[in-house]
Amino acid sequence: MISRIAVALSGIALIVVLFVPLWRIDLIAPQYPEGLFLLIHSNKLSGNVDIINGLNHYIGMKTLHSGDFVEFKVLPFIIGFFSLLFIAVAIIGKRKFLNIAFLLFLVFGIIAMVDFWNWEFNYGHHLDPDAAIKVPGMSYQPPFIGFKQLLNFSAYSYPSIGGWIFLGVGAVVLGCVVLEWYSNRKRRLIRKTALAGIILLAISLGSCSRSAQPINVGVDDCSSCKMTISDEKYGAEIRNGQQISFTVNGSEKTFTATVLATATEIGQDTRSLMVRAIVQNNDPALIPGTFANVQMILGKNPKAIMIPNSSVIPQGRKKQVFVFKDSKALAMDITTGVRDSANVQVLAGLAAGDTLITSGLLFLRPGADVKISKPDKGG
Repeated sequence: MISRIAVALSGIALIVVLFVPLWRIDLIAPQYPEGLFLLIHSNKLSGNVDIINGLNHYIGMKTLHSGDFVEFKVLPFIIGFFSLLFIAVAIIGKRKFLNIAFLLFLVFGIIAMVDFWNWEFNYGHHLDPDAAIKVPGMSYQPPFIGFKQLLNFSAYSYPSIGGWIFLGVGAVVLGCVVLEWYSNRKRRLIRKTALAGIILLAISLGSCSRSAQPINVGVDDCSSCKMTISDEKYGAEIRNGQQISFTVNGSEKTFTATVLATATEIGQDTRSLMVRAIVQNNDPALIPGTFANVQMILGKNPKAIMIPNSSVIPQGRKKQVFVFKDSKALAMDITTGVRDSANVQVLAGLAAGDTLITSGLLFLRPGADVKISKPDKGG
């Protein structure tokens, strides 16, 4: 929408170009301290044309007359064409037509600048051999843009109001082309993602109805809801048919689901293993698109040794705990496994029956004497 408005305003701005000068050439010399200027419009020349022609006569340059330039006859129609073209592109709103319009405008701008330079070249080099003033090897081509010294005249050439409008229109339309390209690229990415989701939904088992019907997210009541979870770390331990439990925001209930399928590989972008589970529940708290906190029991080990997280002391890349043995504090290197918010599993380094020291760890050193005191029953 922003691009269409900007393109339409660009078309309207080109109409203004028909009524203001496109280019300006200033000439400053000691005998003309107030300066002379030449204004180039889309259909005529204006400014101190007669004075400049009188000066040019002495050095053999051609006199300037608006009727001698075929460009002044066609340029207003070209500008009008691009004005209508940009307005039409804004109304149609097609990216393809915007690109074509910008390319045409760019080509026209290049051709116009080449034609302007060629006119200046002919104007400054093709001199009358019978001129009153002759300077061997001297040419009087005005600068294309910027400054140039021509005898005792300082010449300056630069865009006027219409020229700046032309440049501004080109910059705005180019910005619209880039913006539309980026937006189209983003829409294509969204469509690809949506298509992948549709295909995944089509091959999934189960359906909310017996016939193919569109799903209204957050509205349809599905007694069989599919949920997707991801986990790379324990991917090898997840099996189809496993039971999981989960909670969702806005509900204190704990729901159960069954693993339906797992992906064949780790996602390259997310580095996660996608797992599809299905829950048989029509609770209103289960809204499509809701995030869930999932708990999955991967296995049971009645012989597992679990110790408090606070009793583990990091030592570089190692982990140690203190055990009580023969009234001494012994440092033991351990290997840990799974953990939760309070406890961590010990895979190696401890045995059942070891006495673990869990308090006063900051004051312990390996081999330090330790005395176990019984807690005060009085509190």
